[in-house]
Amino acid sequence: MLLFLPFWLAQATPTPAPTPSPTPVVQPQQVRPLPGKLNSTLVFNSNSPEVVQKPGILLSTFPPQGKQVPGAHLNQPFQGHFDVFAHHIAKAEPEEDLKTLYLGIILNNPGQQPVRVNILEAASYLSQPDAPFVELPPSLQNPFGNIYAGPGDRVMNDLLRGKRQSGWSPHIVIPAGESRMLMNLPIPVRELTPPINGRSSLIRLYSKDPVYIASLARFAPTNSQGKERAPTLQEWQTLLEAGDFAGPRDKTPTPPAKSPIVYGRVAGVARGSEWQTQVSDQGNQGYRLTIPQPGQAFSYGLSLLSGGTFGTGQVQSAPIIARYPDTAYEAHGNYGIKYNLTLPLYNPSSQTKSVAVAIETPIKSDQAAEVSFLNPLPPQVFFRGTVRVRYQDDQGVPRTRYTHLVQKRGQQGEPLVTLAIKPKDIRLVQVEFLYPPDATPPQLLTVRSLNP
Repeated sequence: MLLFLPFWLAQATPTPAPTPSPTPVVQPQQVRPLPGKLNSTLVFNSNSPEVVQKPGILLSTFPPQGKQVPGAHLNQPFQGHFDVFAHHIAKAEPEEDLKTLYLGIILNNPGQQPVRVNILEAASYLSQPDAPFVELPPSLQNPFGNIYAGPGDRVMNDLLRGKRQSGWSPHIVIPAGESRMLMNLPIPVRELTPPINGRSSLIRLYSKDPVYIASLARFAPTNSQGKERAPTLQEWQTLLEAGDFAGPRDKTPTPPAKSPIVYGRVAGVARGSEWQTQVSDQGNQGYRLTIPQPGQAFSYGLSLLSGGTFGTGQVQSAPIIARYPDTAYEAHGNYGIKYNLTLPLYNPSSQTKSVAVAIETPIKSDQAAEVSFLNPLPPQVFFRGTVRVRYQDDQGVPRTRYTHLVQKRGQQGEPLVTLAIKPKDIRLVQVEFLYPPDATPPQLLTVRSLNP
């Protein structure tokens, strides 16, 4: 998460009155484990080092044979449907060193026949100028997809709508034994104050045959006049074969079940790209979800992780099947993973009931029966993203609503939808979103019956 402090804030006069310290407000709110599980789709997850100042290999699943640094190559092919996620930051160090960092993602065909890799959905954005971190209200309708704050937010907004961003080819053909660039894009810092910029990318792909993938970082080469240019395929291949790890390295994570927990940054192959399920009284096997009593609520965890399960014991972080020793053991945060949840809300009573569905960001807890929010709210934003809700309104008309949420740590959510459910009736509500980078887990999906 990038937080910038305006220079005038420290110099403002007179000194403002002290802001009251946030106080926890406990809600009697049951948290249930989310039914279902992640699918088995592999995800190439490149997020370490997050801030790149030394060129090199970010993540390589190529075979180690013939490479100068064999330990930088994880030997994991991809086949069928798979995702490529990358989220990295360039920061000038020292500040006057304004050369452009390039992020390259290379695909290799190890076979003896050409391979066609289909690019199903894709988006890649910079924080500057594509998607700056602007301040937005907690909830805004976003029907056209033009509301976002930060590149991760904008990328997930696009892919939620099934888009392939302009400039991406529908497919790449890789000749036998050769490599091709999937992505070769800059992260410029020149003319930025402070000189820092980030790029988030998510690509959904399909290949009938195996391919290897690597993400690499290097500074822009220059021509004879000193003008920067994009690196060539050959220059990327040379870096892949002879290069070392990119740096500086992030903090090394603690092994599972050790405390205090250091999660670490992800650089590896994760298993799981989508959590799709129907939520019911019988887990994912039933056909109805009985609403709570008036004035009460229950919740399901979203992006639950070790140390933040709200007593459910459920860790939703995608397992990592290939990683580097100094990177995360699980894909904490599930960046880019799609949640597709259907709630068949059932009113068992003899009276019409008003029910709201919301996403919330309580204080992270590992304890049962403890859901705490903060008042007043602290400044840190923990979630920025667009959520799609599909439902039938109270007149029976099908609706699709896109709502952009901004939630700070400890913030209760505003309703995504409020329904008047008739006696003995079932109303389907489908909630979908892709967990955005620059967000901090966990969140809750809450169903609340309003007081009559």
